[in-house]
Amino acid sequence: MKVYEPANIRNVAVTGHGSCGKTSIVAACLYAGGIGNRLGKVDDGTAVTDFDNEEIERKISISTGIAFIEQGKTKINFLDTPGKGIFIQDARNSMRVADAVLILLDAVSGVEVQTEKVFEYSEEFNLPIVFVINKLDRENADFERAVTSVQQHFGRTAIPVQQPVGKEKQLSGLIDLINFKACQYSQDGEGKSIPCEIPDSHKDTAQKGHDAIVEMVAEGDDQLMEQFFDQGTITKEDLIPTFKQAVSERKIFPIFASSALLNFGSYDLIGGIIDYFPSPKDSVPKLTDEDDPRKEGEKEKTISTYIFKTLADPFAGRLSYLKVVSGILKNDATLTNYNKENSERLAHLSIPQGKSAVEVTELHPGDIGVVAKLKDSVTGNTLGDKAHPIKYKNLDFPEPLITFAIAPKSRGDEDKISNALNKILEEDPTLKFGRDQQTNEMLLSGMGQLHIEIIVSRLKNRFGVEVGLKPPKIPYRETIRGKADVQGKHKKQSGGHGQYGDCKIRIEPLPRGEQFQFVNEIFGGSIPRNYIPAVEKGILESAARGYLAGYPVVDFRVTLYDGSYHDVDSSELAFKIAGSLAFKKGMEQASPVLLEPIMSVEVYAPESYSGDLMGDLNSRRGRVQGMDSRPGMQVIKARVPMAEMLSYAPTLTSMTQGRGDYTMEFSHYEIVPSQVAEKVIAEAKTGDSKAEGAK
Repeated sequence: MKVYEPANIRNVAVTGHGSCGKTSIVAACLYAGGIGNRLGKVDDGTAVTDFDNEEIERKISISTGIAFIEQGKTKINFLDTPGKGIFIQDARNSMRVADAVLILLDAVSGVEVQTEKVFEYSEEFNLPIVFVINKLDRENADFERAVTSVQQHFGRTAIPVQQPVGKEKQLSGLIDLINFKACQYSQDGEGKSIPCEIPDSHKDTAQKGHDAIVEMVAEGDDQLMEQFFDQGTITKEDLIPTFKQAVSERKIFPIFASSALLNFGSYDLIGGIIDYFPSPKDSVPKLTDEDDPRKEGEKEKTISTYIFKTLADPFAGRLSYLKVVSGILKNDATLTNYNKENSERLAHLSIPQGKSAVEVTELHPGDIGVVAKLKDSVTGNTLGDKAHPIKYKNLDFPEPLITFAIAPKSRGDEDKISNALNKILEEDPTLKFGRDQQTNEMLLSGMGQLHIEIIVSRLKNRFGVEVGLKPPKIPYRETIRGKADVQGKHKKQSGGHGQYGDCKIRIEPLPRGEQFQFVNEIFGGSIPRNYIPAVEKGILESAARGYLAGYPVVDFRVTLYDGSYHDVDSSELAFKIAGSLAFKKGMEQASPVLLEPIMSVEVYAPESYSGDLMGDLNSRRGRVQGMDSRPGMQVIKARVPMAEMLSYAPTLTSMTQGRGDYTMEFSHYEIVPSQVAEKVIAEAKTGDSKAEGAK
């Protein structure tokens, strides 16, 4: 395997809404690039970048798959990212190590929910974009309509550089609007193109398309604008490099045409990636902090790598995918992990090709590789030269939205579950795993029910551990609406030293989101200073256990203002118990209430379904905040309690015949209506009774 210099590498994140054909377009490009002897397909489980059992079975991408082709002097690394909303953060993470983005669209649906989301991510990292309108062979596919959808959402600088010849099943060729030439495609799935004349029926529209590109390129350059006015066009020698520069600077977003399943357009797309996308040498690094401590000259020469993905393989162990940011990474190199402050030996350096890997002796800046069995390094860690330290900032990931209780189906599997889940957590930063201190249940939190179900399936298939799921645990909270002034006294005499702690506190509500404040107003030594932290600890521990239904108490202030102590019998434990007793008395008097998480929900569906959807949201105790019109789509914005959204996905699919989608993120906490609260509290007490009975 030859080594590629930065100028000859292209790192491309392939993104878009779920089921728009991202994995299929990567498969087509790999086949066109000479990888494999047949075109990989999602439906038959042969796509190179969807190799996880869950991905093959469900026919969706769950995490980013990486593969490459060598085309002439250039190597292209494809990062095939997920498009479903619950996994979309993986696309954002992958963009950090990409130098450009392909955004795919379905030629029938046009711009969809996650299309906009990945465009926002590309803005965050200032990455150049190529739009690819895919699935042009589908019934009702319309290239022009899809182009209009893109331009309405992202502006007129999104401009076609290709024009398809034929529609749907009659799709037969492409017109290159920049070079003003055409080709016919073979119908055997090989994807080979045969040069031909531009059909007479397309000459006028092709000329308009070419002129539009020329005019847009000229707009950004005074000299070219003058040439355009003088000659009515721009020479090819001036057009292409200026066009590439405009793409790199996000001044132009080219639109390509494709049908991945027919391998239609993949060769032209590869050419476009090479011609128009920047290399790591030309792109602005997305990882380097502004305060890079290395001196000029050191940055290029000293080795620095960033781990952007981890895979827990039950046979190969931990696989770490990294990008070489600077310097030359050699096999068997020993680098310093600046996050963990230890050293790692990088053995078996390889380049990922789906689930396979091609071993190499070294990687140059800008390239992507994988190493196995690093001791402590995980996603987000920086590895580099010990003498020239630099640590890249990791991304922040959103908090999980839903929690399930999990239980082993076989006795004695609890330790296995913990070990297996801790490995899976290394590869998925949007997961959380822990244990409920009260019920002792194991809790698994993720971005949605499907997310959790996939993790449970992985536990079984990868690690041989079967677990059962209990209904989602809504993260309710408790708080107070009133004030209280109470005393907590713990006095116990049991032979020898007794126990004595006495504290007086005021408890009052805080604004939502303020969590907890502890104010010490003890004067004159009524409670010795060394016992005051014990009072606070007793209050916090009691608050964590809840009062109404066992949920943590939040948004309250406690002021410790008086108390008493005994020279012999007082202790930290006694004052901790006194603080706990005072807190419970205070909760009795301070009008405790239950809080529930409220979600910001956006529902995307054709306008004809709007009335039914708003009615359904209202029935879920939701409040519609407004509506936006998008091309062919209505967006309903609402605030809805999380507890009412657990079963929403199948309902939305049923109500819109599969044409609707939604996004959901945490907004804030609100007081639960009394009737609902009574039910939640009763269920919590029933659960506590059962737990006590089991003991």
